[in-house]
Amino acid sequence: MPAVAAGTGPGVTGMTDVTGTGVLAVDSGGSGLRVALGTTGRGALGQRSSPEPVRTGARGIDPDDLLARLAPLARALAAETGAPPPTTAVVGAAGLATLGEALRAGLPAALAREFGVRTTALAADAVTAYVGALGARPGAVVAAGTGLIAIGTDLTAWQRADGWGHLLGDCGSGAWIGRAGLEAALRAYDGRPGGSPALQARAQERFGPLPGLPGLLYPRSDRAAVLASFAPCVASCAESDPVAADLLRAAARHMAESAAAVCPPGGEPLIALTGGLFDIGAPLLVPVEEELARALPHARRAPAEGDPLDGALRIAVALATDTFAWPYEDSLLSIAHHP
Repeated sequence: MPAVAAGTGPGVTGMTDVTGTGVLAVDSGGSGLRVALGTTGRGALGQRSSPEPVRTGARGIDPDDLLARLAPLARALAAETGAPPPTTAVVGAAGLATLGEALRAGLPAALAREFGVRTTALAADAVTAYVGALGARPGAVVAAGTGLIAIGTDLTAWQRADGWGHLLGDCGSGAWIGRAGLEAALRAYDGRPGGSPALQARAQERFGPLPGLPGLLYPRSDRAAVLASFAPCVASCAESDPVAADLLRAAARHMAESAAAVCPPGGEPLIALTGGLFDIGAPLLVPVEEELARALPHARRAPAEGDPLDGALRIAVALATDTFAWPYEDSLLSIAHHP
């Protein structure tokens, strides 16, 4: 059984004032599983997390493994908070659009058996990121961490761009920035144009002698995360190294292009940024803001109100209270009901 990390989200009150029907929210991604239990009247009463990601097999995301990790977290939260059994559950999962066949086929019935859930929504993590950031307002969200995806809606249909993984896309992501930074380091090592001695030094500090870098990276199943781990090094060099600064500018341009591809063309849509990549701060955020203003002059920037777990909780409460306002699309957001 995976290690369990206790958490106390907003509104944790022990056994008091748990008004409304029970809701369960789940965020499943590459950094593990997060679970919130609450009510329609109070929102989240508590959160717990497990650091191990759910297994992916031949049929995609493994519903049995997800349930095995989810169940003890939800039971512990129920004991801590006194929340009623959930009648509605929302599971946001990375890779749902392309790896969600088994999850859609098996998880709703499993949640009905395990917890008595009557309505289950399965959502791509991009959708829960959008709803967490902007709620039920039209616009676009760029979700950037190890990978990158942009998603937008006019509240009648979803549009997505990129999110194709570090080998085929995720342009501007942490893995993209890290790979580009390591390429510049290797160019400097070789004496080719476009190299960065500053990034060469940082790469050697982090990974050791550069001739060993291919052998370190290529065999690893988590190489995208290893590449992304170098993105903060690129940011730390950007102030004094023009090669690093140019890489971050290029990443910002990729983000703006993806946002422009999904943003509603009319009205005054909102744009929000979410994800851990933006924690590297001004070296990336400044060019991102400039490129967004250039690519989408009709859109307004808005701070993200919450994260993907908040988005899953918002969808759960909306389903339970008949206030659901987002478009359905089987690969991105599907609903299953059980008697």
